Amino acid sequence: MDGGRVSEPEPDYEQEVLKRHKNAQAVTVLGEEDASVKLLEYLVFGAEDDLVERLDGGATLLDDDDSSKSDVEDEARLTVQTTRTAVWEDDNDDLEEEVDMTHRFRRDLTKSDAEAKMSKQKLQQRMKEQFQKAMGGMPSWAESKVRKKNKKKDDSDDEDEDGDDLMRKTGNFVGSSDSLPKGIIRMKKCLDANNDRPSEDRLTTVQFHPSAQVVMTAGLDQSISLFQVDGKTNPKIQSIHLEKFPVHKAQFSVDGEQVVATSFRNKLFYIYDMMEGKVIPVHTVRGLREQRVKEFEVSPDGESLLLTGTSGYLHVLTMKTKEVVNSMKINGNIAGVAFSHDGSKVFTNSEEGEVYIWDMRSSKCLNRFTDDGCVSGTSMAASKNGQYLACGSAAGVVNVYSQEECMRQNNPKPLKAIMNLVTSATFLRFNPTSEILAIASRADDEAARLVHIPSFTVFSNFPMFQRKTIYRAHRMDFSPNSGFFSLANNKGHAPLFRLLHYKNF
Repeated sequence: MDGGRVSEPEPDYEQEVLKRHKNAQAVTVLGEEDASVKLLEYLVFGAEDDLVERLDGGATLLDDDDSSKSDVEDEARLTVQTTRTAVWEDDNDDLEEEVDMTHRFRRDLTKSDAEAKMSKQKLQQRMKEQFQKAMGGMPSWAESKVRKKNKKKDDSDDEDEDGDDLMRKTGNFVGSSDSLPKGIIRMKKCLDANNDRPSEDRLTTVQFHPSAQVVMTAGLDQSISLFQVDGKTNPKIQSIHLEKFPVHKAQFSVDGEQVVATSFRNKLFYIYDMMEGKVIPVHTVRGLREQRVKEFEVSPDGESLLLTGTSGYLHVLTMKTKEVVNSMKINGNIAGVAFSHDGSKVFTNSEEGEVYIWDMRSSKCLNRFTDDGCVSGTSMAASKNGQYLACGSAAGVVNVYSQEECMRQNNPKPLKAIMNLVTSATFLRFNPTSEILAIASRADDEAARLVHIPSFTVFSNFPMFQRKTIYRAHRMDFSPNSGFFSLANNKGHAPLFRLLHYKNF
């Protein structure tokens, strides 16, 4: 002590230096922790693309010498996975088993006669392609979740656009579709055409309007109904009731402004003028000596009706004056009648199996022959392209002839005898493009088939449902450009199908 003052000890210089060094290290460590936290935040919140790119490229996120251990472990793990061997090896796995494609159930899967044999893998792929083609693409249950989600959005947009585009078009169109492939027809079951007003009794008629987006149904409930066709709701436009007049057949006029309707047991028939909203009864026809008017056909030019009478008579009635101007007669009773595409000729077949060809202008018989193998004729249809004539029989056989050969030969042979019905072929109809022949029998449920032209093979997916949807079909029709197909059945319904191959109504 000096003068009563206490002196403080001098600080140790080495301890001070050591303390400063430790503080500097601590600051450095804190700085590193802050930098790593910032890098983590950058990767999580702002660098997803960089992260994916680095992962794809195999690069590491942080350059750390200590990561070499984990890299070695990962490499070792991958090595173990790649070197795993199968528990069991079968020598037959390497052999490709071939399947006989000449079997009648597999012929539709071949593309040429050279494919008499096919491997199981190739056959499986071919069947998958056929299935997807029939379904309009891969079914939703077979897709991955991401693809299903994206496709669902795309398909909904495409369907809405296609449907809207189709429903905007009316009138007579020239179809731009390519030729219809055989085997499987792409189609979609829609809401029944008359869903807005089902018939209380059997339907006897279904027909599409020649120029508007409208379908007509009629039947034993004494009514004729018109529906707008959109494939979704098919709203009813109008219904008319004909007192004590169960409708046997109803048909549009060529211009689509009138409907002609006949019944079963009298010669009264009705003409419904849609433009004026009037129902005109026709009680008597000048020159007609028939007790009833039941079957008829409207000529392609719209100027006349061809009435089927008794005892083999055909009567030509003018639409303007409603009088008979000509008559033709065959031997036996008439089973079916069909106009040629231009209306210049009329084809008829009898219940005895004979076919007659008439000239409409002169009412002369141009040719006559026996339907090949037919004992009893039941129906007839002529294609709109002027090439084919189909004749149905009570045995269920439908013979398809060349119209040209029928004109030239006294004993023409059918191009094909279609034997896919086991009961009487009661109704035949070609579609407007002459690529489909619809055949049906009202004697049995689900007895309706669609035949591909010109291969004359039946589409294997129609009827397309295991449960009954068609029942007993009495009449069938295609829309003006084959976009829709419908049937009139005994349950009072008109099942409606969208034929996806055709783009227009």
